[in-house]
Amino acid sequence: MTGQGKTVGLILIVVGLILVLWAGVYLFSGMSEGRLERSGFLLGLAIVLVLALPLLGAGAFTLVRGRSEARQFAEAEKEKKILNMVRTQGRVNVAEVAIEMDLTRDQVKEYIYDLVGKGLFTGYINWDEGILYALEAAEMRSTKCPNCGGVREMVGKGVVKCPYCGSELFL
Repeated sequence: MTGQGKTVGLILIVVGLILVLWAGVYLFSGMSEGRLERSGFLLGLAIVLVLALPLLGAGAFTLVRGRSEARQFAEAEKEKKILNMVRTQGRVNVAEVAIEMDLTRDQVKEYIYDLVGKGLFTGYINWDEGILYALEAAEMRSTKCPNCGGVREMVGKGVVKCPYCGSELFL
């Protein structure tokens, strides 16, 4: 049920507009034929607005919210694609990922850190070489860097950095 917000918002807006148009035509025709006095026209208009404004407001809110939700799903799809690339290939070049996905290197880095923060990715990256490696969690439990063999240091939640080669390892 993803992406329903935009559709529901549009439906609510259309229903609200149809209600306003239908009532407007009915009220104006009543006034022009003399079947309706000015006070009745104003009362009818007030009632229609009380009914239609919540529909229009809720529709606009749901539409905006649905667009925001669609952007979030698009971001999640990009992260998922990066994760799948690394898991299936074992090692990927960050520049190639950026080119394939039409992203900047910084955006790829941001997605990688987000995946690490969510606990969805373990592996390591050597930013100098621009290579992202996927490793099983069991291989990451040692204190040795899988790139150069040096002793690693914790630099953040789920992130370990090798002080010798600069590789960042994601746990």
